[in-house]
Amino acid sequence: RLQEEDRQESEDFIAHVAQIVGIDAVKYADLSQNRASNYVFSYDKMLALQGNTAPYMLYAYVRVQGISRKGQIDFEHLGTDAKILLQEDTELVLAKHLLQLESVLMQVSHDLLPNRLCEYLFQLSQKYNQFYDRCPVLQAEEPQRTSRLMLCDLTARTLQLGLSLLGIQTLERM
Repeated sequence: RLQEEDRQESEDFIAHVAQIVGIDAVKYADLSQNRASNYVFSYDKMLALQGNTAPYMLYAYVRVQGISRKGQIDFEHLGTDAKILLQEDTELVLAKHLLQLESVLMQVSHDLLPNRLCEYLFQLSQKYNQFYDRCPVLQAEEPQRTSRLMLCDLTARTLQLGLSLLGIQTLERM
């Protein structure tokens, strides 16, 4: 992928990302399966950038960090008084899904099935990627721009929290 994008990264960066993604992929593959069902150990499936995998979740998280870097946005300074405007369908779908976190965490703590949190995070990543593809963030006019930035930040914080509860680290860049 680095060659495709003509990116130059240090060997240390590449080794660090490879180690985090590799370990996260194995952990997530194990936790994303119902513990009572069989699963096949497959590196190809675990490391896929598409589907219910740790790299897919990490990629969604990294996309938000990329928006922050590209737009020189400090999410902590967006303010708590700004309103989130849900004008596009994908904004509404994403926001509704974000609101389900508490009930998912309560369900996981009750039935001790971490695969339910994994499924929530996978769906969150899908909904965020659809939002990202259909709704310009940095190019949007105010107040829509700030609203979309807040949705991005909330998505990233939710992904980071959910993944950390599973013992999975996030990366700022891949």
